[in-house]
Amino acid sequence: MISARVENPVDKKVSPLLKWPAMLLSYIFHPIFIPLYVVWFLVFVHPSLFSGYSAGQKLQTIFIVIQNLIFYPLFTVALLRAVKFIDSVFLHTKKDRIIPYMACGIFFFWGYTVFKSLDYPPLVPAFVLGIFLASSGALLANIYYKVSMHAIGMGGLVGIFLVVANTNSMLMTWPLSIAFLVAGLVCTARFIVSDHTQKDIYTGLLIGLVAQFVAAYVVM
Repeated sequence: MISARVENPVDKKVSPLLKWPAMLLSYIFHPIFIPLYVVWFLVFVHPSLFSGYSAGQKLQTIFIVIQNLIFYPLFTVALLRAVKFIDSVFLHTKKDRIIPYMACGIFFFWGYTVFKSLDYPPLVPAFVLGIFLASSGALLANIYYKVSMHAIGMGGLVGIFLVVANTNSMLMTWPLSIAFLVAGLVCTARFIVSDHTQKDIYTGLLIGLVAQFVAAYVVM
């Protein structure tokens, strides 16, 4: 699911001082990379979640995320473009997003199954299940309008950090502050360099946030 490029059907007059930082933020915090950032945080920053794991096991965890939640979705989108099932890898239209949403949902659920079967700390499979639920919600919303995938990713980021805070397993003041700041910046960036409306952005945030809460309730 690759949609960081400018998607405006109408040419917006935006200052380069705003446009280029907004585009950079859109790429750095593309929703496809959010799982890697979050799991890296859980593995290497959380003080106790992976305390009993070796360095090799921690790297294996990161590799599972890269393989199942990043590489397979990106490869699928590239393949769909190669066989002309979609018009652009940037997924400009609702039509282009249907098959990628469905395919990525399969990869996300498989990732959840892998983490669940390997007895990882519950926060990890809960987070990945939340990603699956969010992609499912995005697929349903896509029937009616082009919900912002970046906003869904930001909602998921804030949501999982709130879930971690609720476990009382670490002080989450600074991580939550950063998550809220990043979410605000990225959503503002999407207003600047995309054709998304307030409805697209706010609904995306809600989908990502609620999906993490539901997944935490189910798994934990």
